[in-house]
Amino acid sequence: MKIYTRTGDTGETGLLGGVRVKKHDLRIEAYGTVDELNAVLGVVRAARPSSRVDQILDHIQNELFSVGAELATPTTAGSHFGRVEESQVARLEEMIDLCETDLSPLKNFILPGGTPAAAQLHLARTVCRRAERLVVALSESSAVSPQLVVYLNRLSDLLFVLARYENAHAGVADVKWGAK
Repeated sequence: MKIYTRTGDTGETGLLGGVRVKKHDLRIEAYGTVDELNAVLGVVRAARPSSRVDQILDHIQNELFSVGAELATPTTAGSHFGRVEESQVARLEEMIDLCETDLSPLKNFILPGGTPAAAQLHLARTVCRRAERLVVALSESSAVSPQLVVYLNRLSDLLFVLARYENAHAGVADVKWGAK
């Protein structure tokens, strides 16, 4: 099997279920941004974060493939992939709470930075927020599970906490906004 199919040479791509859409379709933008987020998380993992963060990201990367598959499947085509569930959001919240127990209370706005892994986690958070905005926009014209928006919202919170956790674990202070 060849990696190239030539089916996208006219500016269209196929959704799961066989529907063809333009490559700039909002659904493609949404799951493409989820794919970008997954790639950024791969960069974070290549920066060798703490084992706790690495384990969390391993799990998240697998879930993001399911998120992308859900977005790539128009509801009319059905899906044999799982849907994002409330239990997954609850798990993200548990991870946030667990990591926050090791952090000092947040008293300032912080800037992205610190260790290479923490800085990449901040970048991942911004990509996650963009994915969330695109999924919200998509939901205005297409049927999209509201749970996807909740999941991405909570995931961006987790990525922020993981960036802080990674800095604290490495003994590096968060970069406070306005600090000189």
